[in-house]
Amino acid sequence: MAAYLQWRRFVFFDRETVKEPPGPDGAGGKPFALPPGIAVCDSGRGSLVFGDGGGRRGRPGARRGRVSPLTVCLNCALHMEGQIWFLPRSLQLSSFQAYKLRVTHLYQLKQHSILVSVGEDEEGINPLVKVWNLEKRDGGNPLCTRIFPAIPGNKPTVVSCLTVHENLNFMAIGFADGSVVLTKGDITRDRHSKTQILHEGSYPVTGLAFRQSGKTTHLFVVTTENIQSYMLSVKDYPHLELDTHGCGLRCSSLSDPSQDLQFIVAGNECVYLYQPDERGPCFAFEGQKLIVHWYRGYLIIVSKDQKTSPKSEFAGNEAQNSDRQVLNIYDLCNKFIAYSSIFDDIVDVLAEWGSLYVLTRDGKIHVLQEKDTQTKLEACQSMLFRKNLFEMAINLAKSHHLDSDGLSEIFRQYGDHLYNKGNHDGAIQQYIRTIGKLEPSYVIRKFLDAQRIHNLTAYLQTLHLQSLANADHTTLLLNCYTKLKDSSKLEEFIKTSESEVHFDVETAIKVLRQAGYYSHAVYLAEKHAHHEWYLKIQLEDIKNYQEALRYIGKLPFDQAESNMKRYGKILMHHVPNETTELLKILCTDYRPSGDNEGPGMLEGKKANSEEFIPVFANNSRELKAFLEHMTEVQADSPQGVYDTLLELRLQNWAHEQDEQVKEKLHNEALTLLKSGRFKTVFDKALVLCQMHNFKDGVLYLYEQGKLFQQIMHYHMQNEQYKKVIEVCELYGDQEACLWEQALGYFARKEEDCKEYIAAVLKHIENKNLMPPLLVVQTLAHNSTATLSVIKDYLVNKLQKQSRQIEQDEQRIQKYREETTRIRREIEELKASPKIFQKTKCSICTSALELPSVHFLCGHSFHQHCFESYSESDSECPTCMPENRKVMDMIRAQEQKRDLHDQFQHQLKCSNDGFSIVADYFGRGVFNKLTLITDLPSGKAAATIEAGLQRELLIHTKRST
Repeated sequence: MAAYLQWRRFVFFDRETVKEPPGPDGAGGKPFALPPGIAVCDSGRGSLVFGDGGGRRGRPGARRGRVSPLTVCLNCALHMEGQIWFLPRSLQLSSFQAYKLRVTHLYQLKQHSILVSVGEDEEGINPLVKVWNLEKRDGGNPLCTRIFPAIPGNKPTVVSCLTVHENLNFMAIGFADGSVVLTKGDITRDRHSKTQILHEGSYPVTGLAFRQSGKTTHLFVVTTENIQSYMLSVKDYPHLELDTHGCGLRCSSLSDPSQDLQFIVAGNECVYLYQPDERGPCFAFEGQKLIVHWYRGYLIIVSKDQKTSPKSEFAGNEAQNSDRQVLNIYDLCNKFIAYSSIFDDIVDVLAEWGSLYVLTRDGKIHVLQEKDTQTKLEACQSMLFRKNLFEMAINLAKSHHLDSDGLSEIFRQYGDHLYNKGNHDGAIQQYIRTIGKLEPSYVIRKFLDAQRIHNLTAYLQTLHLQSLANADHTTLLLNCYTKLKDSSKLEEFIKTSESEVHFDVETAIKVLRQAGYYSHAVYLAEKHAHHEWYLKIQLEDIKNYQEALRYIGKLPFDQAESNMKRYGKILMHHVPNETTELLKILCTDYRPSGDNEGPGMLEGKKANSEEFIPVFANNSRELKAFLEHMTEVQADSPQGVYDTLLELRLQNWAHEQDEQVKEKLHNEALTLLKSGRFKTVFDKALVLCQMHNFKDGVLYLYEQGKLFQQIMHYHMQNEQYKKVIEVCELYGDQEACLWEQALGYFARKEEDCKEYIAAVLKHIENKNLMPPLLVVQTLAHNSTATLSVIKDYLVNKLQKQSRQIEQDEQRIQKYREETTRIRREIEELKASPKIFQKTKCSICTSALELPSVHFLCGHSFHQHCFESYSESDSECPTCMPENRKVMDMIRAQEQKRDLHDQFQHQLKCSNDGFSIVADYFGRGVFNKLTLITDLPSGKAAATIEAGLQRELLIHTKRST
């Protein structure tokens, strides 16, 4: 039970008197007055609704306005009007005749334009219920859709209260004899509804209220002596008695969802709240209660002034003499009084247009306008903060839906207050409520002291849970855990599910690693796929190389490849065999070890094996196994694999001492060289063989590269004379200079090389490779080579030259005789006629017939044969090929003569003779063969002498 005397009082409402609207002349400002005789009222659908209950006018002490139905029934006057009035916001009052005598009850639905009224059309106790559709009209008045008498059974009694369900399917009427009539179905029509007596008792019914929760409907019934709850959504309407005391008329109401739709009953000593199945809390609000309403989370109670002694019909509802009444507006959630004021004789309190309207017996209307949230908070917070009533300020702000920024500021001030008092635990709880609004550094700075590390940890935990922490906050929180050595909290923090991670994982791993919590760091790294950090910790801190290698084997291809390149050397140093096997798989057909795909379901990937060769530094045995495996399973392995394997085999061969093993290694290296994989890297393979003095490899590569001179020089360096001769014999036909070099080599030797010199000279003589003089000059440098060595060579050479001289002299004599004969023929052609005696055509060899063509050379042709085969009318088709050869030779000689003259002239006139020689050399003038395709200018008209010279040259050429 909460005593309201301890509750704080505020003024959250502004009170004004409703005034008449200004008229056409601008006059106005008078208090608005209701018509006399108003007895009942309600509100909804944008209007205040009043019922005219009639009364005795002019009588001293006569009351106008809303009185209790029983009072109206017992004290009715002669003047009965029965009007229903509507007051819209424009204050333009309107009315219609609803009953002939009086209106006793009104109920305006909030969600429908339906008005339900109870009144009397004739004298006596004969109340009628009328249902009005305000949206439809009948002769200018609202349409009355239903009329039925409000009598429980056959016993006439006065109606005490009325309520209607917003779904229009239930209506309940309470009577002064304790009966309750329930109408179920469409209340606006007679055909679709059913009326029955729900409750019978001995005490007047003072209040009714429907409560809808989901699909369950309850009806609260309160009398002057008890309170009951009926469940209408169940057949037979089971009921439950909630309490054994009741209340007076208009002293009950139903709260809104903020108070869980509880039924409020106001007694003279306490206010009780009820659920459909039990009694809830109560509040000790003393005083005689006259009116109770619920408005926007507030409980409104109109009670008699404590200084008066009221009298009441139903537990004291209405005073006889004193009309001073107190209106209190309570906030039950926050336990304070939002407004309190004294009025004179209140008829009722209505809620419409966002305000409260208080009707007094004098016909005036007072409006209570709730202040805006900011104004209310400013008005109360200063007082609450001064008195350190922060909890009340917070509750007030929440109930008025203050924005998060405003609430955060209250929490901050409350936290500062508790912090200054030394209540650090309470302060941190308030600071936690500011997360998301208050800068975290404001709080963190206050709790950096080691003695307050627990509070700081709690704040940082919440900061992470709300995903508002940055990397620095994560670092600080983890440091707090490590300082506290709270392993359980640390594990709880890091072992959250993936969907609940509220921190920067990488930062957490760094901090845990630095603090020595390697297992926790590894757990985080593995769970959140920070492969690099996992491997760093395993390899550098824990030194668990096997586990690191296993982890790499589970990674996707790209990540496994990159991590093996990064950590392969470390792993190779500590676990060489396992690392080599993983590299073999990675470079051939890699599939993650944790892959659940069936074989063949996912095609394996392979890395470039050449890129992993540096991993095997100082591990030649594993490197050799890896490279040999790659060359076996992948013949198209990169060239670097073969190069490295060759170098490795040559190294092993060079350092091996066992002859048998050395021979085996020799054969392996030579086999690799002969595999044909070194054609594109010939030079590199050659250098490797030379570095390791691998003789057979060097010679093989020389041979493959057609480096015959290098082969011979190799044997010369090793003074292998027979090999030198063999090389000349094998490759001398392809490169004739080999014999010359061999002769020079043997000539420089001071040893007795007569046998080899003789063999070389014999070949030089047979092939005529060197002039004899050059041979003599070459051998002159050898002190051991005597004349007997070259005697046979020189004799043979001289004999050949003698024979050649004899042949040349014979040829000269022949040319002279031929020249004499040709000159004689020329003279004959000049001096005597030429007789053509040919009888056959020189082309077709058929008998010669006219017309025919004859040439001085002695050839004759049919004219048609000549025309068919001749390319020129002036040349013999038979002699033309030989003549052209002679002409080409003549032109070449003439061209060379011209070039020689020009060259000599330029050489004499130039200051830089070398540049002239280089220019002509570059143009190919000194080449052995010069082709001239164009006739020299000025030589087109050949004379007869030139023709005879050609004949002479032709005959000369034939003789040679």
